[in-house]
Amino acid sequence: MNGWLMLGITAQILFASRFIIQWIASERAGQSVMPDTFWLFSLAGSTLLLAYAIKQNDPVFIVGQASGLLVYTRNFHLIRRNKHAANH
Repeated sequence: MNGWLMLGITAQILFASRFIIQWIASERAGQSVMPDTFWLFSLAGSTLLLAYAIKQNDPVFIVGQASGLLVYTRNFHLIRRNKHAANH
């Protein structure tokens, strides 16, 4: 197993873990919630998957991960901005 394949598998596990994180947080809250770690795992997993997709030269995979990465980055930025505003 080469390094790129290991990166791809690790990235996919990281990306898929975000749903488990969201599920556990929602069960604990007794309602559907989106914890900050969901967006962190989305951002990290998507970034690594995009790197893997570029290495594989897969345009469908690249477009899918790049567009998702924009959404995850924006949501993570909004969370950080709102937390910063709440602390001041």
